[in-house]
Amino acid sequence: MEAQVAVVLFGSFGLLLALNFPIAVALGISSILSIVLFDLAPLQLIPHQLVSATDSWTLLAVPFFILAGNLFAKTAISSRLIRLATVVVGRFPAGLAMVAVIVSIFFAGISGSGPADTAALGAILIPGMVRAGYDRSSAAALMAAGGGIGIIIPPSIALLIYGVVANASVSKLFIAGILPGVLVGLSLFVVSYLLFGRDPGIRSEKRGSPREIAAAFKDAAWGLMAPLIILGGIYGGIFTATEAATVAVVYGAVVGLFIHRDMKIADLPGILVDTGVTTGVVMLLVCTASLFAWVLNTSGIAAAAAGGLMRLATGKVVGLLLINCILIAAGCLMDAISIFYVFLPILLPVVKALGIDLVHFGVVMTVNMAIGQITPPVGVNLFVACGIAGIPMKKISRAVVPMVAAQAAALLVVSFWPGLSLWLTRFMR
Repeated sequence: MEAQVAVVLFGSFGLLLALNFPIAVALGISSILSIVLFDLAPLQLIPHQLVSATDSWTLLAVPFFILAGNLFAKTAISSRLIRLATVVVGRFPAGLAMVAVIVSIFFAGISGSGPADTAALGAILIPGMVRAGYDRSSAAALMAAGGGIGIIIPPSIALLIYGVVANASVSKLFIAGILPGVLVGLSLFVVSYLLFGRDPGIRSEKRGSPREIAAAFKDAAWGLMAPLIILGGIYGGIFTATEAATVAVVYGAVVGLFIHRDMKIADLPGILVDTGVTTGVVMLLVCTASLFAWVLNTSGIAAAAAGGLMRLATGKVVGLLLINCILIAAGCLMDAISIFYVFLPILLPVVKALGIDLVHFGVVMTVNMAIGQITPPVGVNLFVACGIAGIPMKKISRAVVPMVAAQAAALLVVSFWPGLSLWLTRFMR
């Protein structure tokens, strides 16, 4: 029966995606259709399964991290970080490209969302890079790739969802994502220099004086402190990842209302509405994707697929290569949350059988998801960058190829060097 359920489940899901249904809706309809056709469970179980999917203390961090990101976006911290990076490294070859990568790394420690990072930073940097002589498509592609770092470096909603599904420590996952996220940023440094470093048509920024650097640092100090407070508290055992989300909200509100004063009390209702809408989208995906995963497990599809994959995976190296290929392909068609719920029931038995640490694998999977945000046709960061740059998807899809290759190289390092992810976690309290 597994084969018949698989045909209906994945066939209807693929058909609904081809008909341009939202991923969350396609997951839900295909799951319910399979349950009804093959009598997998009473229909009363469906609402219970949907509700229980979100009944998690850890998931409480999701709306708080989204709210914190919206608060920080309102305080114009992105423009302050960009100014600081520009006066420090803007004068070097491919200076503005380096600025784009640096601020993507720093902003990743505040937002936790790839599309949000791409929008907040790209709105300023893409026009600035075009004025400095950068190719518009390449500038947009670099910002989209930099935005992907937002789901690797904590606070990361992707790592949080993985922790819930895989039953892994979210605090350890957050700390484990730091060095791999920096490595992905370094890979973009390399590709930026190769693409733009020797282009005579690109204008460098003027050298910042010590006074200008000091002033820019002072102006950006509160933004620089945000990831240090969040990660330092988790690393030092002062608070959990879920508690860190509330700390981030309080910090963002205090900075926006009383220190930078970019935000007014009247702005809060709009920020809360935006947070509610985004949280609703995320939780709808969690609900329907968890129902899809339940069908995979109940019907025996997950066990059969895991068994087949274990027969192909003759060792850690081959297993990780196979898994990475599967996840890269899935990232072209699905969002990160759906992939975690749909593929982890299949992959976790294989990962455990191969002796791969769950925290390390969570980082590997999340780097794959970051690449998925810049691979068409469903690369969400590409759509955001296209809208800002005013270019068609076809152009940015060609321009992003070097960035995908650079991040794929970083993925291989992260996959086969577990110490990079796990080193910092050894010193956690």
